[in-house]
Amino acid sequence: MALTRIFDISRRSLATYQNAMNVSAHNIANAANSSYSRQKVVLGTEDPEKGAKFMWGTGVKIATIERVRDTLIDKQMINNQYAYSGNEKQSLILSQLEQVFSEPSDLGLSSLMTEFFNSWDQLAVTPNSIPLRNDVVVAAKNLSSRVEGINNDIDTIKYDIFSEMQGQVDSLNYYLKEIRGLNQQINQYANGTQSANDLLDSRSNMIDELSKLANISVTYDNYDNATISVGGVFAVDASVNIEFEVINDGGELYVGPVNSGAAVNLKGGELFALTETYSETIPKYQNYIDTLFKQLVDSVNSVHSTGSTIESTPRTGINFFKEYKDGKLVIDDEILTDVKNIAVSSDGTDGNGDLAAQLGALSSNKVISGTTFEGYYNSLISEVGNDKVSSDRLAEASKLVVEQLENQRASVSGVSVDEEMTDIIKFQRSYDASARLIKIANEMLDTLMSLV
Repeated sequence: MALTRIFDISRRSLATYQNAMNVSAHNIANAANSSYSRQKVVLGTEDPEKGAKFMWGTGVKIATIERVRDTLIDKQMINNQYAYSGNEKQSLILSQLEQVFSEPSDLGLSSLMTEFFNSWDQLAVTPNSIPLRNDVVVAAKNLSSRVEGINNDIDTIKYDIFSEMQGQVDSLNYYLKEIRGLNQQINQYANGTQSANDLLDSRSNMIDELSKLANISVTYDNYDNATISVGGVFAVDASVNIEFEVINDGGELYVGPVNSGAAVNLKGGELFALTETYSETIPKYQNYIDTLFKQLVDSVNSVHSTGSTIESTPRTGINFFKEYKDGKLVIDDEILTDVKNIAVSSDGTDGNGDLAAQLGALSSNKVISGTTFEGYYNSLISEVGNDKVSSDRLAEASKLVVEQLENQRASVSGVSVDEEMTDIIKFQRSYDASARLIKIANEMLDTLMSLV
């Protein structure tokens, strides 16, 4: 074998092991980077050369730099990540709704309704008492203020949900645009010898973030381009990305492609939790409240309007409440103007408080859906609590799965500094051996030259 071949093989070997050490150094530098996938050098032999009836080896080369990644774990992570994100977000919103009702507490609707009906019981004992009549009005005002506050707080939460959805959809569009760009960059390396591993990591991180927002599906072609659909609707590939928008249809929120009018089928992720809570859960709670106070107005007015005032000329036909509308319980102006217009006399005689007793008894009457006002309201609070507990449990269960998958991914793709240092030592020794081979070949060349 010619000495020049030895020099050539050694030169390639030096470059190969230098690059291999660079890869290990790159791994070590990213040991604390949770978004990084360990890279592995795969060595191969250089293409042989034919000469003197033999195939002569030409040394070593880096055949490829593998990105150590388990695709099965990645798929499982996507499926479980959007389930966890959706349940966690729903649990957070339900926690805010629980705080709105403030139950049980002295400021809760249950306590204020009890005070309202008790004030009628007290008035029934002394029907002409102006202070007791004022107490009835104060109790009604407190109840009115509280129900309006609850509805305002719920509206604020709905506004926040809508605003957050718009921000999340903006993030969705950003990730899709970035993934398209990364697809195009990765495609440039598809048939080349250079590695696109760091770009693949960047795209995987984008896909992970995308899976927190919505249920997605991902497929890859032979050129490693990622094609992604969101809620069953095509979203991005290497050539195009679709933009999405928030659609408000009669108080229900959807997410769909811009200007299409169609909605994606969300089944998980934060966007699913936001749309589900806005369009289904909150309206369900509001329907409870509206039904409760519309019935309260009807029940109180049906009794009160038959009674007589304690004015010099008693009157009948006066409603205690004006209406319940748009989340507001409104007391009749005549009651607010003069508490003598509270009508509790059933026969018009002075000192009669029969109707006050009837109004107080409404608290124990089954006047709404086969139960009392308090019972109906408690069923709402129970449903809010049950929904919160259910979301908490689902979030906790899905969180455990995600954490296990993250640990499995880290064990496969994470960097072990000890392993990398071992590889560096191995590559360093091979590098040193190649250097010594050059030294030996040089000594041989010197000997031959001295013979000339």
